[in-house]
Amino acid sequence: MTIFEENKSHMSPVWTRIFSIEAERAEGAYIYATDGKKYLDFTCGIGVTNTGHCHPKVVEAIQKQAALFIHAQANIVIHKPMMELIAELRTIVPPSIDGFFFSNSGAEALEGAVKLARFATGKPNVIVFSGSFHGRTAGAMALTTSKTIYRSGYQPLPAGVFVAPYPYAYKLGMSEEKTSEYCLAALEELLLSQTSPKETAAILMEPVLGEGGYVVPPAAFMKGLRELCDRHGILLIFDEVQSGFGRTGKWFAQEHFGVVPDIMTVAKGIASGLPLSGVFSRLDLMKKWETGAHGGTYGGNAVACAAGAATIRAMREEDMPGNAARRGVQLMSGLRKLQEEFPVIGDVRGLGLMIGTEFTSNGKPLEKTQIKKLLHACEERGLLLLSCGTYDNTLRWIPPLIVTEEQVNTALDIFAEALKETF
Repeated sequence: MTIFEENKSHMSPVWTRIFSIEAERAEGAYIYATDGKKYLDFTCGIGVTNTGHCHPKVVEAIQKQAALFIHAQANIVIHKPMMELIAELRTIVPPSIDGFFFSNSGAEALEGAVKLARFATGKPNVIVFSGSFHGRTAGAMALTTSKTIYRSGYQPLPAGVFVAPYPYAYKLGMSEEKTSEYCLAALEELLLSQTSPKETAAILMEPVLGEGGYVVPPAAFMKGLRELCDRHGILLIFDEVQSGFGRTGKWFAQEHFGVVPDIMTVAKGIASGLPLSGVFSRLDLMKKWETGAHGGTYGGNAVACAAGAATIRAMREEDMPGNAARRGVQLMSGLRKLQEEFPVIGDVRGLGLMIGTEFTSNGKPLEKTQIKKLLHACEERGLLLLSCGTYDNTLRWIPPLIVTEEQVNTALDIFAEALKETF
């Protein structure tokens, strides 16, 4: 009996099991199973392994740091890996973002960002958007609206959270211009009807909607949102947990819109798979956060910081954001050609290598049982994809940023075969 056979039945069933693959190892864009089969991994551990699996430069940094020391708590000592990570981050974030706090997960970062906004402004409320996903801890659950499964059974959740419509043009059935006008007007109405500017600390937004469906907002909305926040004295928080670190073809999705937030959160791709996240902000805001008002034992772990610094260096040296942009054009073009052949693909959208294909039938979301069939048809042929969206009717394409032209073509060929089998 293998260790898998003996122990996997003891895993908590709360974990959603999409596939039953028993992984042996992974390298680059591939996962290798214990049965000898290899899979082209277009899931990246849900947008985490942006540099590919086991990038040699990241592995080397992890090994080197692990031999020096593994953990040094930030309240006690200042360590070199964190300083090196901050130095690398300062070369890629907007110049106005010059204060850094590190945690372990995206949920921790989101909780930290909201705590910072509330502490710095003295205001209690936060506005989020429909379809958002910001995490699974209590405060983050209160911010999350993409699916009831993330909140059901845990009510009541922390109060002070209000929901505005995300500028989701395809769902709303509007042009981008009309979508921007409608959603900005809805925000203004929310500030008149439910939470006034004087009690609203921040507006929190994913600059590309992640788990809610991989939706790219109109640029006009993003610029209007920044102006609205400035006019009403409200902080703007961007959740770049999934869209950051080259995923969209730029270091951060916000760059596509020319809009800079007051606070931003990161995780996932920051350290190529090691647990690390961050709350980044203007230092003048950070200085309003009273010493000791926030913290954490493992945040800014030395090995994770070493991996983070190595990740950024590898991305820069190998132009991974640029490759994401180029391969994203290739992937988007291929998917839109398949959309012509399979009208069940209602929409293809995204930035860089953060692309969603939404499936509809007669104007309604396709049944998720069909989506599962499609996912498993891809899996059988050696391609791993994930679904997302409130109705689970969108497939998300998040390959590693090192993916090659040949690998994208292979994925498109497999997807075409799976579509023919399923539909």
